[in-house]
Amino acid sequence: MNFHIRVRACAFIVKDDAVLLIEFNNHHGLHYNLPAGGVEPGESVIEAVRREAMEEAGVDVEVGELAFVYETAPHLVEGRKAVAGHHGISLMFECEIKEGSEPRMPELPDLHQTGVKWVPFQELDSIVLYPNIKGEIRRYMSEGRSRSMTLIQEQHLMEQ
Repeated sequence: MNFHIRVRACAFIVKDDAVLLIEFNNHHGLHYNLPAGGVEPGESVIEAVRREAMEEAGVDVEVGELAFVYETAPHLVEGRKAVAGHHGISLMFECEIKEGSEPRMPELPDLHQTGVKWVPFQELDSIVLYPNIKGEIRRYMSEGRSRSMTLIQEQHLMEQ
């Protein structure tokens, strides 16, 4: 069976021991994501990170180093049906908010987007984060930003 791989560009924005997250409330309940979305045809990954940060969090960002790569491969996860979900690669880049730009709800948010929030690292365990990279965020921040990029696979992160 052949699977198309969807590429997602993600903004990993940290300030004062907190991470900027997008809040959603839908059929999955209340949960959070990094500002992120699919790379559009003709767009570079870096352009997509900037666009998604603006579309979802209302911020203009400077895109830095690649922090994480997260692979979602439902057809390779033991016990899952081969057709459940999509195969995707999420590229999570460190970003700095440019001076004069402040996080805010967008004028035209996603139908289920309910907020843009700074979530302190110590409160990560009290939220649902998709993908569940809470441990990787803590580890990345404690080991320093110069740490080498991490590949995270879905099999490793199935539980919240």
